[in-house]
Amino acid sequence: MTAIPLPPETCDLRSLFALDGRVAYVPGGYGGIGEAIAWGLAAAGARVAVSGRHADKAQALADRLRGAGHQALGLAMDAHSLTDIRTSVDQVAGHFGALDLLVNCIGIQREERLADVTEEAFDEVVQVNLKAGMFLAQAVARHQVAGVAAGRAPGRQVHVLSVRAQLGMRDRGYSAYCATKGALAMLVKQHAVELSAQGITVNGVAPTVVRGEMGAHWLANPETRRHILQRIPLGRVAEPRDVVGAVVYFCGPGAAFVTGQVLYLDGGLTATQ
Repeated sequence: MTAIPLPPETCDLRSLFALDGRVAYVPGGYGGIGEAIAWGLAAAGARVAVSGRHADKAQALADRLRGAGHQALGLAMDAHSLTDIRTSVDQVAGHFGALDLLVNCIGIQREERLADVTEEAFDEVVQVNLKAGMFLAQAVARHQVAGVAAGRAPGRQVHVLSVRAQLGMRDRGYSAYCATKGALAMLVKQHAVELSAQGITVNGVAPTVVRGEMGAHWLANPETRRHILQRIPLGRVAEPRDVVGAVVYFCGPGAAFVTGQVLYLDGGLTATQ
């Protein structure tokens, strides 16, 4: 049988992951995972905007990115406000002249056991984890669809979920968190279908505990740490680079045929639970 030669572009690995000329918006981008993602997108060539409730933190990260030679923007955005969400998206598109990539890193947890769940806490988690993700996706999609019509390459949307999108949390009060992350996983599928006609892809990454500021409380207690590591087949928690690699993949040309998927970055946890 005669071998069929591969076209040159399939042998150029950088072309599968390069984000040169792309504009990325990372809400929640100055947190531990979000900051790592912002640096990863910038290293891949993207111009990066980060936002959160504290403008000074977003601007400080943007300053560090610019100091390393990247194009970056920091701005305030309160995920409790639809006006803030929509305004921030328009600001990013206006500043850079386009908006190609959304990486939604927003998420909170208000731990309450079932018997003690309050409407106030439940509603806030729904607002931040689910409703904000919905309307960020909507606002960004409008710019992405317009970009495709103007001749830009199709955009990408990636939502940062959690293994709790699929697994409940034993002996903890995670009703709102698990419910919203599970719903966001379904939103990924629906948005992927609705945006497929424009070639825009929508995916999610769902890590287990990630080493860093957000995961520190899980690892500080030796007994809790031992229990976590026993449940993960690979015997370790995720590193920030584990999340960054998956996000950059989903945002890049190499994932152009992947949409509506949630990739569990869990060391095999969901394969065994």
